[in-house]
This record gives sequence, structure tokens and C-alpha cells, in this order.
Amino acid sequence: MRIEELRRRLRELGAKPMHEHRLLRGWGQALAPAPGQRSPLDGLPARVRAAWPDLQRELAGLVGLLSEHAGADGSSRLLLQLADGQNVEGVLLPRGGLCVSTQVGCAVGCLFCMTGRDGLQRQLGSAEIVAQVVLARARRAVRRVVFMGMGEPAHNLDNVLEAIEFLGTEGGIGHKNLVFSTVGDRRVFERLPLGPVKPALAISLHSTRVELRARLLPKAPPLPPEELVESAERYARATGYPIQYQWTLLAGVNDGEDEVEGIARLLAGKYAMMNFIPYNANEGFGFQRPAWEHAVRLAGLLNRRGILTRLRNSVGQDVQGGCGQLRARAAEFPIELARPDEARDASAPARQSTTGNA
Repeated sequence: MRIEELRRRLRELGAKPMHEHRLLRGWGQALAPAPGQRSPLDGLPARVRAAWPDLQRELAGLVGLLSEHAGADGSSRLLLQLADGQNVEGVLLPRGGLCVSTQVGCAVGCLFCMTGRDGLQRQLGSAEIVAQVVLARARRAVRRVVFMGMGEPAHNLDNVLEAIEFLGTEGGIGHKNLVFSTVGDRRVFERLPLGPVKPALAISLHSTRVELRARLLPKAPPLPPEELVESAERYARATGYPIQYQWTLLAGVNDGEDEVEGIARLLAGKYAMMNFIPYNANEGFGFQRPAWEHAVRLAGLLNRRGILTRLRNSVGQDVQGGCGQLRARAAEFPIELARPDEARDASAPARQSTTGNA
């Protein structure tokens, strides 16, 4: 389902724009009326009031929780099931973050990523993307959403941009706290500046060497790193948000000082930051995680060259939480969908609205 389809159905029932906004805001923010507050259905056309409970059940059925895997670092990996039985993954991140999926599988086929091993299965509709946020908000507060889960957002651009617009309006999330992650695609740089909600941008770079990047990301658009960085820089200057470059450190592959020199050259003077992320090991892929001390040294070299660099430890290491790992394990050992009363943590009920209904 797409958000626009949901809006159309509400309008056909007689909902006015203010009614549509009230209902969708309540859904997108997982709001429940505060004690003594009037029902969000009060004052709505009779046909809307009659149809809304069924619509709510339909929306609740878009994404269900199969299993949750809490990590010692405060993250929590979620294995989610869609209405057609397909599985995707999400990650509750520390400090109010959430990573969501945009596709079942992925067509880019990054050599170090489990998600791309089976290729692309299907696109997620914009309502399915938002429904992941709604499910997460029933468990804990979500103030930041990153589109870095299963899938390449650029390959599902219409649905992802529709979800971003919804989350930046009815969803109540600050625009710079919506992070569109991509391997790089000219369509992204054409479309993102045109929307009413302009997300922050994260670019999966992984190498400054054309031939190595093409090998690691075999089906990514053949954009030279220089063109990719220049296009991203224009977007950064237009929005005022620095570009977040993502770099998975693979021992003996892209963790040499030659790459440090390449990064320093590419990002010199750019409104950008580099995120080094040591590899979250997948068995059978042939890649290794570099020593932490080596990663620290690389980040230090770049920082001394004037490139803001952060070394990030991959979340969920202790629960084998790399992208695609939970889905792969579920395919081997099927899991039953959690009952509705299990899908919400009793210690984290749906948030109450404190700003009225309109």
C-alpha cells in the first residue's frame, strides 16, 4: 500500500484535509488520546468514523514483529514480516534512532552484504515503510529514521520519497533526522532537492578506487567517486546538511593508507564527514574485520588531515545483526509471527498525544 492510496480512500469517505491530517498524524506517531482528551474520531464525517477501525486493522497488518534481538549496546534487531509473508529487518538504535528497510532483498549485490545474496525480491510500498516506524514507536521513542536497512532506496525512489515526506510532516520527524542512504545514483541527486522534505544524505563509498569499488558494489551505477562526491556536495550546500560518507572497513581490502590519501583528496574542503564502520562479519563471505587499533589509527590520520572522521562500531555484533542475517536465519529456521499482545513491550505503551487532535 502507498500513502497516497490511503489518503485517497479517506477523501473518498468524505474526510477533509484537517481530518486526514489528524488521523494520519495519530497513526504515524503511534499516538493514543491522553486521559480526558476527546477521541480523534470526534467531529469526523460518519463514513470516516465507521471505516477507520477497519483501516487501522489493515495498517496494523502491514508489518508484524517476528522476533526481537536485543544487543548489549542498546540496539535491538527486529525481524519483521510483511502481509504477504516476506521478511525484512529493522534496527532500533540507541538514542532514539531507527533503521528501516525499503526493499525485500537488494539488487546492488555488495560482496560483503548478506541482503544482496538473493537479489531483489520486491519493493516496499510507502505505507509499509512508514509502518515499520509505527511498530517501532509502539516500543520506544523514535526521533531519527535512517533508510539504511535492506534494499537500495534509489531503486524504490517514489515509495521512499513518499514515506520521507509523510515522516517529515505527519510523522513529526525533523527533516535532517531523516537520512537517505544510497550507493549513489544520478536520479537521487535529481529528485531529492525537489521534495518538500529534504532528508540528510548518506553515501556508501567504501573505496576511492574505481576498479575496487566496482568489484565491491558490482551493480551500483558506474559513477566515478569524484562525480559522486561533487553531486553530493551540491546537495549538502543546498540543504545545509553535511554528507555522511559510509565506509565499511574490510581488513586487507580497503583499509590501507592509500585509501586514506584518496579520501583526504576527495573530501578536502567538502561539507562532509566520514563514518568508518568495521565490518560486521558474515560467515562464508571471505572478508575480515580489521583490528580496532588499526581502525582507530586510520580515523586519526584522516582527522589530522582535516576530514571529520568518526569510527563507529557496528551495532548488534553480539546478536549477529548484520543486514540480512536475521532474514537468512529465519528462512532456515522459520519463526511464527508474534501475537499482537507480544508485539508491544508492556513497558513502552503507545505514546499519548499532548497537542490536541486537529
